[in-house]
Amino acid sequence: MKKSAAWFLACRPKTLSVSLAPVLVGTAVAWHETARILWLPFLAAIFGAACIQIGTNLFNDVGDFLRGTDSPGRVGPRRATAEGWLTPAAVLRGAWLAFALAFICGIYLVGHGGWPIVIIGLTSLAAGWAYTGGPAPIAYRPLGELFVLVFFGLVAVGGSYYLQTFSLSPLAVLAGALLGLQAAAVITVNNYRDLDGDAANGKRTLAVLLGRPATCHVYSAEIFTPFALLPLLSSLGWPAALPALALPLALRLNRRFRQEQAGAVFNSILAASAGLQLLFALLLSLALSI
Repeated sequence: MKKSAAWFLACRPKTLSVSLAPVLVGTAVAWHETARILWLPFLAAIFGAACIQIGTNLFNDVGDFLRGTDSPGRVGPRRATAEGWLTPAAVLRGAWLAFALAFICGIYLVGHGGWPIVIIGLTSLAAGWAYTGGPAPIAYRPLGELFVLVFFGLVAVGGSYYLQTFSLSPLAVLAGALLGLQAAAVITVNNYRDLDGDAANGKRTLAVLLGRPATCHVYSAEIFTPFALLPLLSSLGWPAALPALALPLALRLNRRFRQEQAGAVFNSILAASAGLQLLFALLLSLALSI
């Protein structure tokens, strides 16, 4: 495989929308409440968020390989380090480069937003490294879904809103929870697919802890709760119903999750779950912009 293709796959482009959608929604909430957008902070936040997720993905790629969790022939998508397409040292350098680019964006955003952005930025970078790195990786504990709910939901939406308004509103917090729940569903699909291998390798994800039947209920709760909470957006008027247009996709995904046998088919369910979150985010952003 060409190096460029290996790097592209290692960045996991099919799920990058999980980090970009919250920035869009946080900015849309700010537009709804202030009728303005500060474009440079928005673009810097988009680029920084993408770099943090890419760096986290690369740390995960090499970290799982070094711990023996990933190997050639895994059920999930093939990993660059495990397949030998890229060396562990090269992937680590790539991860640190992505974090360095995010840090550079953060310098500008700190100048714009002050100390709250320092806290958000450094915590996000540390959490991205700790997801697979360190003595007690988050991904190896039943905390992955909570990690994503917090950082790819509440923090990402709230931080993006703050960059536009220098404040935090209840609507931004609610929107962060909605996006975070659907982002957590992506991790649930990943962990459900890998449950058997993770259990054999001592990886104690929430799916390993709960088992397959209970994890099906977790996935359903993650993708349907945001729709159940839409009435809380009633202050938007009729546009609050727009995100419900994504409900048919959620119903199909839930049915597939429950009916399909665990295996490679869950790779497409994972990508579609990320797509569900993106569609929900786009419709919510439209509702906030009308």
